[in-house]
Amino acid sequence: MALSFTDTSGNLGIDGHPAIATDLVQLASMMRPIVFVILGLVSCMFPDVRPSPPPADAPAEDVALSGAAVLIGAGDIASCQSLGDEATAAIVDSVLKADSAAGVEDYVFTTGDNAYPSGTTRDFATCFGASWGDSAKRIMKWIHPSPGNHDYESAGAAPYYRYFGDRVAGSSKGGYYSYNLGEWHVVVLNSVIAVSPGLFATADPQKQEDWLRADLKANDKKCTVAYWHHARFSSGRTYASMQPLYQILYDANADLVLVGHDHHYERFAPQTPAGTVDTARGIPQIIVGTGGAELRGIPRPYARNSLIRIEGHLGVVKLTLGASEYRSAFIDTEGRVWDRSGGKCH
Repeated sequence: MALSFTDTSGNLGIDGHPAIATDLVQLASMMRPIVFVILGLVSCMFPDVRPSPPPADAPAEDVALSGAAVLIGAGDIASCQSLGDEATAAIVDSVLKADSAAGVEDYVFTTGDNAYPSGTTRDFATCFGASWGDSAKRIMKWIHPSPGNHDYESAGAAPYYRYFGDRVAGSSKGGYYSYNLGEWHVVVLNSVIAVSPGLFATADPQKQEDWLRADLKANDKKCTVAYWHHARFSSGRTYASMQPLYQILYDANADLVLVGHDHHYERFAPQTPAGTVDTARGIPQIIVGTGGAELRGIPRPYARNSLIRIEGHLGVVKLTLGASEYRSAFIDTEGRVWDRSGGKCH
């Protein structure tokens, strides 16, 4: 439809041409309600949404554009009898380097047993220090570890706490702490307290549980990931003593759990703390005990609700954490990407 503008006021514009400003104002007034209706329809058809995080193995530039953050790591890491930890450290450092250049926010996690065989001062300095702790790499700048049973083979895991410091490893009186990464709340627990309470004061298991409840209650982030050492669910060894902590996380609608201890990779369906599939509120658990120490086979039969298992490959888990969902992948030391997965926050 063509529109015709005619001046009836007798006014002349520049160079004697008819002035059409009045007609334009009148037309704009008539069209205003129609414009608002159209804008309303467009708003309904295309609601405001935040971009989903890209796949975990996406280029750093894509992660940066999405606004996602990255959490990367593994457990069961450093042994002077193996070069596996040097290989996994190279993966982590390369991701940190690329993400730093692209402006992506990163942290590094560990799921315990950081230095073999006994978590001594020498084990940390010589074995861990030659790989993940290498000062030429970026890992120590961004690391937030959790302790494992091998770290506690040295009394009170004292070398572990001295090496990492309270700022990034929690107090030596507990070893549990939390931090925020992008739009996510990250909880680090000390599973050794729950699994081997004889190493601690009688009140310590309850103190960790009380701390976890208070921490989650104070959290204002929509999404929560937690990590520690001993697995609640595994095709290898399972620890029912972790169920109370798992229950607290479940009650608070936590979204993902990462663990180690078993030297393989395994991902479980979202489950209740008792091990029943729950697609509405269940928490997926990923075992990533593949950081460099000697690998082990996965016993048969496989555990109930175990979805994916990878044995015979060292590697790390990389997570891209978005505003309301995440993507995960296992990256082995030869650069292959396995088990791309993900989920939405509760």
